Amino acid sequence: MTYTIRPISDRTRFTGKHQRSNFDTPWPATEDLLMREVRHLGGRHLVIEADFTESDIRIDGRVRASARPSTPAIRIAFESVHGPLTYATDRFSTWQDNVRAIALGLEALRKVDRYGITKKGEQYAGWKALPGGNNAWAPVMDVDLAWATIGSYGEGPIAQQRANGDARAAYRKARAATHPDRHGGDRELWDLVEQAATVLGIRR
Repeated sequence: MTYTIRPISDRTRFTGKHQRSNFDTPWPATEDLLMREVRHLGGRHLVIEADFTESDIRIDGRVRASARPSTPAIRIAFESVHGPLTYATDRFSTWQDNVRAIALGLEALRKVDRYGITKKGEQYAGWKALPGGNNAWAPVMDVDLAWATIGSYGEGPIAQQRANGDARAAYRKARAATHPDRHGGDRELWDLVEQAATVLGIRR
């Protein structure tokens, strides 16, 4: 998975107050943690917004070695199986530490599912991006994200389902699990399942 760095587009979640973190982790380890947690969410099109100028960012979307951000504020956005998600913080005094804080937060949210106290990603609802506005980065669902959406309801690893052409079976189970009229159903997840079926050409 790759990511792109862009200048910050929305500053509404930042406090302007920073403190030193207790993190002592090299940037490659923070990158690895963020990539892993985004992948667990079926993430695609990851964007890290930081307080750099356009001239600080190379043509490949990475930061120039000499660049220094105006503030340590970070906003991370990506498309997931739960819809577009955004996270932002400027709590710590370096932008790298704020990226790590978000990555650790994603790890903690994922662990909530282990204890059975949430259903179908409820813990991500507070970070779902609103349609339009500053979330124009969110792409149309592609085939990979469509498989991640319905494959989580199917039998066996998603890669194996895909190889076996089991999209219709996974779609039927996904529809049954998310239908808004059944107990435990979820309208937003249902809509994602239907969108995935359209992308994969299997919608009834």
